[in-house]
Amino acid sequence: MMTAEQKRKTTKVGRVVSDKMDKTVVVAVDYLKPHPLYRKIIRRTKKFHAHDEENACKVGDVVRIEETRPLSRTKRWRVVEIVQRGEEEQP
Repeated sequence: MMTAEQKRKTTKVGRVVSDKMDKTVVVAVDYLKPHPLYRKIIRRTKKFHAHDEENACKVGDVVRIEETRPLSRTKRWRVVEIVQRGEEEQP
């Protein structure tokens, strides 16, 4: 049997880069990784499609996402909370 410690789901924090889909946002997660040969630290970005049930997230928001069962072909994450709201765009 798996314990609660082993079942803990992976969470990531990133910023919303697209909210054009219905109930889905694209979240960009930045991480730092050393170059394989030269060992200089490089910033890398990975994008995840996450489920946003209430369509509450807007572009620029910082959100926490959690791993979940496959919800569609590309969605395997869901938005847990909005950590920080982005700045409102002026038209």
